Amino acid sequence: MKKLEEIKGLGPKTIGLLKKLNINNTYDLISFYPFRYDLIKRSDIRTLNQDDKIIIDGRIENIPYVVFINRKMNKMTFRINTGNNLLNVVIFNRGFLKSNLPINTEVTIIGKYDKLHNNIIASDIKFGLIGNEDRIEGIYHSTYGLSGSKIKKYIDNILPDIDVINYLPESVTEKYKFMDKKEAVLEVHRPTDMKVLSKARESLKYEELFVYMLQMNYLKLQKNKKIGIKRDVDYSKVNKFIEELPFKLTDDQLKAVNHIYEDLTKSIKMNRLLQGDVGSGKTIVAIISMYINYLGGYMSAMMVPTEVLANQHLINIKKIFDKYNINVEILTGKLKKSEKDKVTKLITEGKVDVLIGTHALITDNISYPNLGLVITDEQHRFGVNQRSAFKDKGLDPDILYMSATPIPRTYALTIYGDMDITSIKTMPSGRKKITTLLKSEKEIMDVLELMYQELKKKHQIYVVVPLIEESDKLDMDWIEKVEEQLNRAFGKYFKIASIHGKMTSEEKTGIMNKFKSNDIQILISTTVIEVGVDVANATMMVIYDSYRFGLSTLHQLRGRVGRNDLESYCILISNKETKRLEILTKTNDGFVISEEDFKLRGGGDLFGVRQSGDMDFKVANIKEDYQLLLKAKEDSLEFLKQHKNYNDIKNIHLRELVIKTSDLG
Repeated sequence: MKKLEEIKGLGPKTIGLLKKLNINNTYDLISFYPFRYDLIKRSDIRTLNQDDKIIIDGRIENIPYVVFINRKMNKMTFRINTGNNLLNVVIFNRGFLKSNLPINTEVTIIGKYDKLHNNIIASDIKFGLIGNEDRIEGIYHSTYGLSGSKIKKYIDNILPDIDVINYLPESVTEKYKFMDKKEAVLEVHRPTDMKVLSKARESLKYEELFVYMLQMNYLKLQKNKKIGIKRDVDYSKVNKFIEELPFKLTDDQLKAVNHIYEDLTKSIKMNRLLQGDVGSGKTIVAIISMYINYLGGYMSAMMVPTEVLANQHLINIKKIFDKYNINVEILTGKLKKSEKDKVTKLITEGKVDVLIGTHALITDNISYPNLGLVITDEQHRFGVNQRSAFKDKGLDPDILYMSATPIPRTYALTIYGDMDITSIKTMPSGRKKITTLLKSEKEIMDVLELMYQELKKKHQIYVVVPLIEESDKLDMDWIEKVEEQLNRAFGKYFKIASIHGKMTSEEKTGIMNKFKSNDIQILISTTVIEVGVDVANATMMVIYDSYRFGLSTLHQLRGRVGRNDLESYCILISNKETKRLEILTKTNDGFVISEEDFKLRGGGDLFGVRQSGDMDFKVANIKEDYQLLLKAKEDSLEFLKQHKNYNDIKNIHLRELVIKTSDLG
């Protein structure tokens, strides 16, 4: 496996763009599979109707003419000669290709046929003629500055020399007559036939699912053998702590506390997932868990995804622990060196009872002499390697994972089979239902009026625009367009700001802090608003093009408002998929929504697929391939029963992978 720097023809700029797509070596590059395929088949223009899709090839007849409509949009026009016809071609935002299109250049044009005017409104230009042969073409995800076609070129360059590791045991390959892995990889990138491509994808999917379920089942079998920390803690002290809280716990919260108390006072290691809706009160359950751990004489660490969230937890946890003489500290990457050194010294000396932080908690220079409990908030945003870093330090603490994305129980038991699962379904009293409205783009004036009503009450508003995966530039266009619109409507009277991917983390934190202190009234974001951040005065969430999000993500965004006893609103703006989005107008129950989301979209939105979560699958999809997953579950259990299989030298790569990524090393 080569580093990107060792691949001929890749410069530093391209390597930086590839790394942005999480491609760090040749393995990542060849397993960066197309996300869809186009069947390229030349159209017979005689059979086409108005606005039909057209794929046709020909030669450029004249020098293309480019007109700039505005600074962000251009229109290029030219004619092609197909041999039988002269056709006018119009394509937007491809002016940069003009120099590559001299007269007589052979091209294939894909687009929509305007029969009335003998025009093609093109969506793509491909160089070279396809002729009469059908062709299957893989479409790759891209990023601004690096097109899918360039990524395909880099993959094609290394494909002839690839050396792949087949993780599937021979018995499984023979059972299902799976393709040889190298053949499957070549077919997925250079498809020859739709049936063969389908077989290749199934082979690669099954390998991913088998390895994942082998990890899960191995962990499950080992779970009750793992010796944990047994704490001698009197429950009456825990009960007294709960009674002195300034609010009453719900039945589900109390049940969760009891589960965790039982885990922490047994000698078997805790590995529990605490899942609950946005605002269901998971954090207070985590705080009580830390208190139990403190009474047992051990230190707790809470790892969260962002600095803003870490600081928020610090304030809330300190407030609750203040009268108990429990020392709470924070450790993040942005602390000054002198502050980091001070906290690190206190940790080493065993003078910290509760530590809150980001990934800075797992840096090499920190040792934990008495760590008993690790809590990871929004657990799907942490990769296995990050969570196993505590183990690498020679520590084996009890683990509590928390997630505000409820997972349907059937799927959770399969996918997180190595964990015990506790769900909080009841909401704390005093929380009002968030009113959700679905509006079309034509109703934007109604939306602005609703926003104005909230602003007049001195309330604050979140505005989210979708992240368009193919292009950072389009994301920026989106945010500028919305910011311009809102400034026209409210800019004279209210402060508006935006957060986007081009900003540094310091800039994002600064804006979030201003929003929290009400120096900013409207916050626009292209990214999902910081998970778990509380701004009690925010009463409205407006989401543009909401059809681009899964229901679970929309529900999480909606949960950023209503963190108070004020009437709160979520406005979904969309002209598409309105029936799907109507589900959100009818229920605020995250568990119901997650079931619907799973049926409609699959696992990606629920489980953080292609994020830094546990299931970073390259080709498999939890929903579409769920039956395949169940087969992989059974086969992996059968494989583990045959100990000689697991220890066979033929399966050494599989064994190494499972041990490494299952936090067993």
